[in-house]
Amino acid sequence: MENIKLTTSSGFEGYQIVEYLGVVNGQCTLSSNFFKDMSMNFTEWSTQESTKFTEMLESASDNAVERLVKAAEKKGANAIIGLKQSYAAFASNTIGTVASGTAVVIRQKEAIYQNITATEIVSNYYNLQMPRPIEITMISKNNVVSIAPIFYNYGRETVKTIRCDIAFTNYYDEKLLLQGVDFVFSKESELRLQAEFVECKLPVKDIPMIKDVKIFVRKYVTNKGVFAPDSKPLDITLSRRMLERLRGRFGQDLVERYKSNGDTWMCVCGQTNDAVTDMVCPVCGRKETDLKVDVGFDYEEMCNRMKEMPNVSAMKDILMGYIREGSIDNKYRMELLQVMESGLQYEKTRGDMRDTVLEKIIMVFEEKSV
Repeated sequence: MENIKLTTSSGFEGYQIVEYLGVVNGQCTLSSNFFKDMSMNFTEWSTQESTKFTEMLESASDNAVERLVKAAEKKGANAIIGLKQSYAAFASNTIGTVASGTAVVIRQKEAIYQNITATEIVSNYYNLQMPRPIEITMISKNNVVSIAPIFYNYGRETVKTIRCDIAFTNYYDEKLLLQGVDFVFSKESELRLQAEFVECKLPVKDIPMIKDVKIFVRKYVTNKGVFAPDSKPLDITLSRRMLERLRGRFGQDLVERYKSNGDTWMCVCGQTNDAVTDMVCPVCGRKETDLKVDVGFDYEEMCNRMKEMPNVSAMKDILMGYIREGSIDNKYRMELLQVMESGLQYEKTRGDMRDTVLEKIIMVFEEKSV
């Protein structure tokens, strides 16, 4: 009976009926004296006698079901639906139990997922003049997942194919690594290289749970030969929110904020350049003058001081010092104070808000300077 499923209803959850094989029956007869003995005065029964009769009834019922199953197996069934059991009178004053049902062939339903499309920012980058993966699109169709990254091709070289390892991380911090995935391109010399979609082993159900994607370029082929990166990629440290806002201003290849210490300057593409000789970034071609933010005072120094503070209240004290000495222009003051007050309120219920407040302060200066 292990291979036959039984139910009194019309089907099984998670299975579909693929063939109906007809009604089947199983019977088991009892002695004609059985029910005559049962007509005795029940008050005179001992516990032992009561148990014996119960066991006989159960045994007869089990035997009828076993015969029902054998009849279904002969028809080639793997399940019985609409199972019923009853007692019936046969010839010669014989009493029996009858089991009946419909023999069917069932098959487990495949899990069906809706077609899903999701795009995720690649959270690492190569600080080299080579095809740089910046985002990846995942789509599912008929329970099969396909992926296609976009690469920034700074040199506009003719890129034939790129071989990558791709590391996905979900919200449970579980990882899935796809190794040796080869991508090709319909247009090989574009600044933004859109790869053709490739089927992969990423489960459909995991797509909505992906929180991080890292792409490691192993080899790439151009019209000049086969190349491999000679250094490891770096992780993007900007928050997702700031990264998206800054990319909206400076381009989808942005991985860092512009920074300068007088001797060097950091381009938004991640390249560190000489402040004296490199007026234009040699990797992406951006001009330093287009990236500078001039708000009238060194807000980076203020933010660095705030980083050392234990809470938002202490950060606000630093801000108030700059406001009192007149360093901060009036067009920034009200919004900065609103950021601080909001941070103080959230800190009471959500805990540490320093990073969020600091990020919003930077955005106030950099977005108003556009």
